[in-house]
Amino acid sequence: MAAGAYALTPDSGSKSTDKDSSRTVSEYGQIPPPAPARRSASSRRSGRSLHRGRSDVGSVLARHTSVLDAEELASIDRPPSEAEKIPPSKTYRPLSFPVLALLMPASIFGVLVRLGLQAITTYDGQSIFPLAWAQGAGCLIMGFALGVKEPFGQFYGPLYTAITTGFCGSLTTFSGWQLDIFESWINGTASHRDWFRDAIDGIGKTIFTLAISLSAVSFGAHLAAVVGPSLPILRTPSRPIRYALSALGVLIYAAAYPAYFELPARYRHEVTAALLFSFPGTLSRYLLSVFLNPRLKLFPLGTFAANTLGTALLGTFQVLQTIQDPGPLSANACGVLRGLSDGYCGCLTTVSTFAAEVDALDGWRAWIYVSLSWLVSQVLLAVIIGPSIGAGHVSRQSTCRYDL
Repeated sequence: MAAGAYALTPDSGSKSTDKDSSRTVSEYGQIPPPAPARRSASSRRSGRSLHRGRSDVGSVLARHTSVLDAEELASIDRPPSEAEKIPPSKTYRPLSFPVLALLMPASIFGVLVRLGLQAITTYDGQSIFPLAWAQGAGCLIMGFALGVKEPFGQFYGPLYTAITTGFCGSLTTFSGWQLDIFESWINGTASHRDWFRDAIDGIGKTIFTLAISLSAVSFGAHLAAVVGPSLPILRTPSRPIRYALSALGVLIYAAAYPAYFELPARYRHEVTAALLFSFPGTLSRYLLSVFLNPRLKLFPLGTFAANTLGTALLGTFQVLQTIQDPGPLSANACGVLRGLSDGYCGCLTTVSTFAAEVDALDGWRAWIYVSLSWLVSQVLLAVIIGPSIGAGHVSRQSTCRYDL
């Protein structure tokens, strides 16, 4: 008889009158384990949310659950770790060189795609504001990457951080969104409309950007849940290939410097200046996320700090680009300011990570996070830009001239 099995013998002193119970014991030779106690619906939801929040943010988004502690969202920007069932030999520290090296080209490609999307979606009679395309695309990719974080970790962990923090974070921009809203309040485009239409325009950009971003993140996570199980398992790159990827990432970013000086000057304010400042912006956001996001339970402090700081800097650069008195800045200065706005501020702030955090947070925490981020950013822009316009020293439109 197998150890731990209970045989039915006359000495057992058990004469059950229940035929089903007697049959179960006699046929299987052992007593079936007791059924687990049922928990209430609320306790099941709470336990499910906490467990999935700690292990996999992508599954939280795909299953429409939530986390009850913002500290659990600190893993969004970090490379896959043992919490995602990654062997220790395949894990990377957040500030390891391979992780930082791949952030360089990812930041450049994110800026290029954002500027390209804005260029091709800006035309007469457009149905939606151009920045919405970049926000939606970045959030869609972000949601998908979160859902397949474990396969990324099994293959090459730094690639996950490059796509989410680097590419998606640079493709989307929180500061550009906030400045776009503020310019609606003040009618920065000098459109023929009254104050009521100005308010409608700003409210519309607020609501539609939130709706597009949150929907895109959820849709991306859902796609990952559907497609993820069928993705092929790739072998981890060999050490020479990993070293080559890191070196290539550094070289791609280094190429932005000769591109700035060697290409025609008209490209500087359009793209090359932004490429120079892309990685510094991404690195600043990443460091704030790594060190500050785990420190607050209410909402992700690092992302909040990056978004509000970047919005304040963008407002300052906007004032400098609209100076009327004593006169406009030089073409070189204007090109650098444009690069700081599109590159550094655009990469320092992010909507993709912001939307993923909002989508995963518990209800009232998400509302507090969104409201504070939006309100603080608009107040900062009002404090920075408002007095300059009121004093008459700046124009509502840019006064920069880029012809050398």
